[in-house]
Amino acid sequence: MCLFSLVVSCLIDSVASGQKLYFLLNHPIRFVCITAPIVSIEDVASKYALITLDDGSGATIVIKVTRLAPEIANSLECPSNTTVDNVNVRVKLGTFDVEVDSQLLDVGSIVKAKCTIEEWKGVKQLDLAKIKVIRSTAEEINEWEEVAKWKREILDKPWVLDDKRLVEMEKKHRDQRRKQLDEQKKVEEKKKIHLSKKRERQQKQKEYEEKWERRRRKEEVMMNAGALI
Repeated sequence: MCLFSLVVSCLIDSVASGQKLYFLLNHPIRFVCITAPIVSIEDVASKYALITLDDGSGATIVIKVTRLAPEIANSLECPSNTTVDNVNVRVKLGTFDVEVDSQLLDVGSIVKAKCTIEEWKGVKQLDLAKIKVIRSTAEEINEWEEVAKWKREILDKPWVLDDKRLVEMEKKHRDQRRKQLDEQKKVEEKKKIHLSKKRERQQKQKEYEEKWERRRRKEEVMMNAGALI
């Protein structure tokens, strides 16, 4: 079973709002990694490439690759035409290919992908953040050994903060909060100063206009007094 199945099958249903953050035994899970063979590659409305992997559990896992609009990829001189720097989508008449580090992906290619978890119509899928091609059996075995070790030494043990670490984090939070309040206070003070100067300028402008109007009226009275009737 791949790392995705090991993690996602145990994830708490709730997710931190807007953060794509899940929890497993108190471990905050933002990214998952999966090492698995490709079973299909699809083009979706010229906006996405979908790479489907066989996760070894009897089901498949879909990885979404977001493609950049041609005008964006060309105008910004992006390293690739997708949101992942080393992934390119090549479209020619009658063909659709995905390349990773200039290597063409095909059914049966084994890849290691780092992704965030999304949902589409109630089904979990992955949004690609990073990917590489596994080029040998030895490299694939190393990946499985790392997964097993990581699960055994980290994921299987609930994440609990000791008292010392908790005190440190609370202090850090207070310091950050105090800093935010200080910055907010500085912003408010700048706004007050700006508003005060604005009102001062408006008052000076008003006084100038009133002075000019009094002078105009005085001159008008003088001119009318000497005018022929």
